[in-house]
Amino acid sequence: MSAGVRRLWPLTLRGTGAVLLAAAGFVIAQRAGIPELMYFATLLVALLAVSALALLLTRGKGSASRVVTPEAPEVGGSATVVVRAGLSSALPTGPGRWNDTLPAGLTGRAQGTSAPIASTLSGGAGTVEVRYDVVGASRGIHSIGPLEVTTTDPFGLVRRRIALGRTTPVTVAPAIVDLAPLPSASGEAGGTRQTATLQLGQGADNLVARPYAPGDSMRRIHWRATAHRDTLMVRQEEQESSPAATVVLDRALSRWSPLAAHAPGSDPAFEAAVTACVSAVAHLVHEGYTVDVVDSDGTLLTDPVEGGDVVEARAAAAGFASLRARADDPSHRIVPATVASLSGPVVVVTGTLHPEDRAALGAAGTNSALPILLVVAEDAQLDAVQSTGWRAAHLRPGADLALAWDDAMEQGNTRVGR
Repeated sequence: MSAGVRRLWPLTLRGTGAVLLAAAGFVIAQRAGIPELMYFATLLVALLAVSALALLLTRGKGSASRVVTPEAPEVGGSATVVVRAGLSSALPTGPGRWNDTLPAGLTGRAQGTSAPIASTLSGGAGTVEVRYDVVGASRGIHSIGPLEVTTTDPFGLVRRRIALGRTTPVTVAPAIVDLAPLPSASGEAGGTRQTATLQLGQGADNLVARPYAPGDSMRRIHWRATAHRDTLMVRQEEQESSPAATVVLDRALSRWSPLAAHAPGSDPAFEAAVTACVSAVAHLVHEGYTVDVVDSDGTLLTDPVEGGDVVEARAAAAGFASLRARADDPSHRIVPATVASLSGPVVVVTGTLHPEDRAALGAAGTNSALPILLVVAEDAQLDAVQSTGWRAAHLRPGADLALAWDDAMEQGNTRVGR
């Protein structure tokens, strides 16, 4: 019996055997003239009818809830699902089976056996708690459920399936790949690290001193500046702002397959680009940069991620779970004009390059101390772009992002450290 037929068939293996045995009893009793077999077959049919009627009249009910840890697993990453379900039935039931419906974006074995359920007439109630692991198969927001519990009558002849609870959405974030460190000089050359001080005059002492204010600690008095100014001065705390970097994810549909505008996970090249984007963001944040993520039309794709906040970087990656390609804007730019004027590191992730794109890129990275270009396509000619100072690398869909990043880092850039 196939899985589909078995799912529709309401009888268990024992119940199916009882039907066959009853049918054989009727046939043999009629032909052989054995009335005892007729009584036995009739008893089996009556037992099946009573079991089916009992399940029909005492429908089970319940609820289910799920907890997924972590809440947003990455593509290729695992998560644990804990399902708690409450079941009640007027009749006691034997051991059954449970099955949690998994979408195509998640893989795992979400099925097993469930414990017997006591009758509510005797004050009993059933609670099912199951645990299983899933692996993120594709980026997107996928729904798990409902939970289906299969129970039987007390004799184990007829089965009943109960769908419990609603579906639970699970966000599968793009994977974050570990990348090689940036050149050692890039943070100082391209960042905006500045020391905020109150300049009161000439000389090093004046650069780190300010007038005393009520509430200042006496331990912070700057005695040399006090003697020089003939007024009470205190040391000024130095405040540093994180260096800034920008990641551009080009979503213009003309550079991707039409599938990239449909559902997340449809276009392998666009999926590789999203992975490259979130990996670059996480890497820059880890290195201390505050990162802006923008589209090629200048649209901000997420809130700026503060330098060093790795947790926020992963939360930002989860926000890209449902990102898709968009229709082209009239400018058809790869790098927004506002980004082209920045001096900090700029990472651009784009798709198939057209001849006019290569020409436009030549001038777009002249101000950045570390311009990085990742082209996700089956083929890419990057010699002309590399000659203009870009650290450009070709990433084929499904290829190793870390190797492409290494290729970009190994390319020389005379502007670093200038």
